[in-house]
Amino acid sequence: MSVKSRKIVDVLNGKTISPPPLWLMRQAGRYLPEYRATRAAAGSFLDLCYSPELATEVTLQPIRRYGFDAAILFSDILVIPDALDRNVRFEEGHGPRLDPIDTDGIFALKQDRVQQHLTPVIEAVSRIRHALPEETALLGFCGAPWTVATYMIAGHGTPDQAPARLFAYREPKAFAHLLDLLADLSADYLVAQIDAGADAVQIFDSWAGVLGEKEFADYAVRPVRRIIQSVKARRPQAKIIAFAKGAGLLLKTYRQQTGADAIGLDWSVPLSFAAELQKEGPVQGNLDPMRVVAGGNALDEGIDAILQALGNGPLIFNLGHGITPQADPENVTRLVARVRGDVR
Repeated sequence: MSVKSRKIVDVLNGKTISPPPLWLMRQAGRYLPEYRATRAAAGSFLDLCYSPELATEVTLQPIRRYGFDAAILFSDILVIPDALDRNVRFEEGHGPRLDPIDTDGIFALKQDRVQQHLTPVIEAVSRIRHALPEETALLGFCGAPWTVATYMIAGHGTPDQAPARLFAYREPKAFAHLLDLLADLSADYLVAQIDAGADAVQIFDSWAGVLGEKEFADYAVRPVRRIIQSVKARRPQAKIIAFAKGAGLLLKTYRQQTGADAIGLDWSVPLSFAAELQKEGPVQGNLDPMRVVAGGNALDEGIDAILQALGNGPLIFNLGHGITPQADPENVTRLVARVRGDVR
């Protein structure tokens, strides 16, 4: 079976498939009991990310359970700052923590150990591809430079990423340097994932929604375009999904400005607007993750609305952000069945 027969790859090439292929952001995660067991055995979260054997196992768990059309590499967007020696750690109940970086620290960043540091992740990609069913696509990913930079500057997530926004205004040269550095390292990282067996990759800009119009162009569009141009210059066949959460109307020109093959849509994107975006190419999304928690009619109605609005064009069915730990695995079973037309 050739790569072209993988449904998600077909959609990324502009094909309409009915029912649409599906995968879920964070499909390997804490809502699954098998994931929680593996996570407990791993030690720390980063130990899990850097163990090719365990990262492969948790990536495969939702494929075994649900038969999604794609697996996504189990890793984290902060492995690049970790490779840059920013002391990344994950604290229970608090999320990621890093040593905050300043202007001097930005210009002192050393890239010489990044590739070696990420070798276990690339090995996991190769193992996952070998273990997956032939018809199942494998997605790699990275964090967008803006989103990764917000964590590096504040040292943690904040409600509106004010520390990074303020830093960018006060230190524009240092901030532009950081975004360029992250873009170049991310492009290398994505090329390595593609070479190891990823069929497509996604760039996650989880904090794009806090940016104004000019800032979105400078901090979200420009670095993502730099990544995509670099990847496609070296791997012209590469397929890239760009997900700018919360970007709203700024998504209107996001595909053209970045060169992304498909754009991911969060749940706040109106389906009428999504249908307009779909006229220009594939879209991915955009079920509210809370509908998966609620189940029942709320889940069914959300699925049906997306299929009705977007099912006649190139669509990858997904959530509008990652599945949450409180989601019932049985609701995911129903989601898969309903998208595929096995239950009404």
